[in-house]
Amino acid sequence: MTTTTTTTTTSTTTNDASSAKAAPTPQDQPVVRSLEGKYYTSPEIFAAEQAGVLMRTWQFAGHASQLENPGDYFAFEMSGERLFCLRDKDGEVRTFYNVCQHRAHELVSGSGHASVVVCPYHSWTYALNGQLLAGPNIRAVPDFPKSEICLTGVATEVFHGFIFVNLDPNAAPMDEWFPGVREELGAFVPHIDALKPVEWVEIPEKCNWKVSIENYSECYHCSLNHKTFATGVVKPETYDIQPQGYCLRHTTECQNLDSMTYPIDLDSNEHAGAYSSWFLWPTFSFQVYPGNVLNTYHWRPHGPEDCTVWRGWYTQGGAPSDIIHKLAVQDRETTVEEDIHLVESVQRGLKSRGYVPGPLVLDPACGVNSEHSIRALQQWMREGVEAG
Repeated sequence: MTTTTTTTTTSTTTNDASSAKAAPTPQDQPVVRSLEGKYYTSPEIFAAEQAGVLMRTWQFAGHASQLENPGDYFAFEMSGERLFCLRDKDGEVRTFYNVCQHRAHELVSGSGHASVVVCPYHSWTYALNGQLLAGPNIRAVPDFPKSEICLTGVATEVFHGFIFVNLDPNAAPMDEWFPGVREELGAFVPHIDALKPVEWVEIPEKCNWKVSIENYSECYHCSLNHKTFATGVVKPETYDIQPQGYCLRHTTECQNLDSMTYPIDLDSNEHAGAYSSWFLWPTFSFQVYPGNVLNTYHWRPHGPEDCTVWRGWYTQGGAPSDIIHKLAVQDRETTVEEDIHLVESVQRGLKSRGYVPGPLVLDPACGVNSEHSIRALQQWMREGVEAG
């Protein structure tokens, strides 16, 4: 996939008066319909996504706090591949395919610490930079090419402590995919680099991963379906979502901060009273609540109609926090629970013979009751299938 910037409106400047008159207004633009049901139900399309968009985009792997010391590692799965991250002797975070270069046995499982990586099958041994160090009886092989053997690495970036990987060896840097996001996050959460996970909430959903992400990426449904969120955090009439590279940036004014369920020091920094969210296509979002409270969403696609959403909550140093715990519980019992029923109903509807994709509601003024963010998202979804 090539990094592009999608915009919601286009303006054309010309000295030709007749051309200017002929330029279509937003109201004259053709109707844009939602994606067909097959994009969310077809095993073939899901397979194309696994070979395409999910293999060629930046995906969340874990948090740098899981790798505090050289030799720390953790294994994970992504896009049908088994991988592991580790911190090498120089302190660099690396990611490798979890496969021995000898006869393909998996190297590690779970998480742990090791000074070298040793294959459990035949004890081939690798340095923390992936280079083969030794193997039983390899000296008996004339001209054994030890120096040429190395674990297969994966593009890795640490983004404010969050580890992202991309299986495309030619992937553009995250700052090109998501322009401005690194700086904005640092401004909204000044202590972000000192954060560690303190709460993880696992949410299985019986729906296609894109159904869940679409639901997250519009607030057209918020006032009707999310009373707590719409009255306790955001001010829906000010809610807007705009593309920013391959990021969807959510912005809003907040409700009366005096009614929040936790204390907020509005004098601590300029964004202390703000809410904002940065969805990084295709499967991760940073979300900041008033008080500079960081939480995240992470989607893991499992099949055409099965995914898991992980909600992450963070504190400085990972210190236990009654406030964060109560927020996580409230979030799970309200907005998250409400969304589960919505997305699973949509998934059932997408399989109906009676479903004909309807027009997206594209308000030229954008705003909470416009689906311009869905138009951008579904464009990326089409690209993701075509890239498979």
